[in-house]
Amino acid sequence: MKGMATYDLMESIRNTNEWMGASARAFASYPIWGMTPNPMFKVMSAWGRVTERSFARMVIKPDWGITSVVAEDGRDHIVEEKIEIARPFGALLRFKVHGRPEKARRVLLCAPMSGHYSTLLRSTVASLLPDCEVWVTDWHNARDIPVSEGKFDIEDYTLYLTDFMRHLGPDTHVIAVCQPVPLALAATAYLAELDPAAQPRTLTLIGGPVDPHAAPTEVTDFGRSVTMGQLEHLAIQRVGFKYSGVGRLVYPGLLQLGGFISMNMERHAQAFVDKISAEARGEAGERDKHNRFYDEYLAVMDMTAEFYLSTVERIFKNREIARNAFTVDGHKVDFAKITTVAVKIVEGEKDDISAPGQCLAALDLLTGLTDKQKASHLEPGAGHYGIFAGKSWRNNIRPLVMNFMDTHSGGGGQGATRLKIAASNG
Repeated sequence: MKGMATYDLMESIRNTNEWMGASARAFASYPIWGMTPNPMFKVMSAWGRVTERSFARMVIKPDWGITSVVAEDGRDHIVEEKIEIARPFGALLRFKVHGRPEKARRVLLCAPMSGHYSTLLRSTVASLLPDCEVWVTDWHNARDIPVSEGKFDIEDYTLYLTDFMRHLGPDTHVIAVCQPVPLALAATAYLAELDPAAQPRTLTLIGGPVDPHAAPTEVTDFGRSVTMGQLEHLAIQRVGFKYSGVGRLVYPGLLQLGGFISMNMERHAQAFVDKISAEARGEAGERDKHNRFYDEYLAVMDMTAEFYLSTVERIFKNREIARNAFTVDGHKVDFAKITTVAVKIVEGEKDDISAPGQCLAALDLLTGLTDKQKASHLEPGAGHYGIFAGKSWRNNIRPLVMNFMDTHSGGGGQGATRLKIAASNG
């Protein structure tokens, strides 16, 4: 029962705030208050609407919301979400575009498991779909996974990635964003030794902690300042009776959300003040910039305790990836064994999560690659979110990544075959 009461207490606090917002909105929205010139009621109603929505979003998995894409023929083509591999802790999800020739570029997008759902990469997926066949790792909320399904740590995560890569085949281009960057690198090295034919064509690593000590941030400072015992005592709780994963030890998404917000408290506070003011003036919209961002940002998921703790201990504290000392299922991976997969590093100049240098450290580990097989890009003025989903991604980084894929796609194989088929059909 350790941690269960605390977990349920957090859920009760969230639920109470949602109820308070709904009550304030309902009370202040009665038409009779229109006879009173006092603006208090408009502000109360606005506060209630924003508060109710915000706290409700915290337990709702967002939809992908990608329903169609425009192809070369100028027509909208229906996009279907199709699960190709279903596993207890995550699935390989394909965005199948109907009615168009299959694209030569096959992209596996490795989404982070760091408190948010994979839908955090929605705009990344949408930007790739017109020119690529896209698959994404869709991770599940640990609170909904029964204890009977067993554990899930960073080795299990890595093995999931290797299985997904095997399924998609050697013509795949892998893009890893943030947290999975070191594990995608490890999965590729694992395949390089044990199943070379399943290695992807290219590996693009975006803003991830390959060597957290290369450029310290608040995240790395926190990891160094607490012991594993302190972290387990302070952060790990047991899922309460409300969910299917009752009894499972997790790092709660609500706790992670508190950490996210505390890093930029003034910015978030001002954003909500501005939103409430806009609601009170009648100038806010259902899908305005604030709601689009916070509907996603506030939707958080629990991580298994073993995944969270092993990430902190092995990636941040022991630096097993940075020291080329990482093991997967009893096998020590060796990054020098990667000899055929071209690797591109993307970092943001103002990234305060994975600062410049942390991801770039991967190139020093890849001694089996030539200089022509390595590439890097530092995006000026870009923060963490911008390098995979913002203006910097759309205008600068995405074209560079596409060009990198094409440069290293190879002269034959299935990719070339698909190009010939598409040309003959066109």
